[in-house]
Amino acid sequence: MKTTRRMFAAAVVGALVLTACGDAPEEETPDAVEEPEATDEETEGDPAEEEPTEEPAEQTDFRGCLVTDQGGVDDQSFNQTAWEGMVRAEQELGITADVLESTSEADFEPNIQEFVTQGCDLIVTVGFLLGEATEAAAQANPDQNFAIVDYAYDADYDNLRELVFGTEEAAFLAGYAAAGTTESGIVGTYGGINIPPVTVFMDGFLAGVRYYNQENGTDVQVEGWDGSDGLFTGNFESQDDGRNFTDQLLQAGADIIMPVAGPVGLGTAAAIEDFGSGMIVWVDTDGYESTQYGALMLTSVMKNMDVAVFDSVQAAVDGNWEGGLVVGTLENEGVGLAPFHDFEDTVPQEVRDALDGLRQGIISGEISVDPADYS
Repeated sequence: MKTTRRMFAAAVVGALVLTACGDAPEEETPDAVEEPEATDEETEGDPAEEEPTEEPAEQTDFRGCLVTDQGGVDDQSFNQTAWEGMVRAEQELGITADVLESTSEADFEPNIQEFVTQGCDLIVTVGFLLGEATEAAAQANPDQNFAIVDYAYDADYDNLRELVFGTEEAAFLAGYAAAGTTESGIVGTYGGINIPPVTVFMDGFLAGVRYYNQENGTDVQVEGWDGSDGLFTGNFESQDDGRNFTDQLLQAGADIIMPVAGPVGLGTAAAIEDFGSGMIVWVDTDGYESTQYGALMLTSVMKNMDVAVFDSVQAAVDGNWEGGLVVGTLENEGVGLAPFHDFEDTVPQEVRDALDGLRQGIISGEISVDPADYS
């Protein structure tokens, strides 16, 4: 179990900048030239002098505490996105944000208990695998507020907010775009662990491909998931597994691959880079911005967990806390499709033109995101 890390905001922001842009080259600094001192007339009315600086948020004694699953807070995907919501709350609401990283399922219960003991005002747990441990803690500590990402319970608790996402809606759009862009006629996907928050991405992706085939008279194939069975690494940690599964999909002819496996997906990026061709559909966050492999990212299926976490913290800080289910959808922008970035001109114009209509059709219920409806 890793120790609590406070004030992690600067490190997260720095990591995002470095992975998105690469290290900045060092510049030679010329010999300093002494500038003449400005006169009162020259400085008077200078916009730079008059421009107000943004005031930092007033500090409060509220503590927001987050427990990750096994992927860790710097996974460039799932856990990192949730943590960014806590970091934003620290910056904008003046709270203190703490995190405990879990290296195995054995860490879940003690990490949660540690934060209960420390007296955190809100404890956010990240991931389906923490469902049982979080519910048990909420039942045992009715005066302690909790929120969990990616888990919904049969019963509602006043002190437990369930943050779930209709990622199949955004994944449908990604599947449609992939089907319209592939040159081989084969796209692929695989998951980390076979659990609903993973397979929901794969279902939506498959449905989007099948819908594209139905509408365009094509026969794009999906390798790695058929709606009930598919490829799973069994973990969210091993990039070697991601590389090996990707090699299988590339050998099967896939030229666009969607890994739904947190940092395991970085193995996919490395394999495609070595292979010399292919594109990736990233998940949870915009992989073009959050990873060093932006040049390979066709698009990303975004699950805006950072917003959901921030909103939960703000509700608790403002005294507007309510437990129960909160669902992120295309309609409320809880999920979405990232830009095509470097592949904007690669995706056919007719595909890009179709996406907004598809989005509206999904929101209205006219278009199903269930792959079984297109089998």
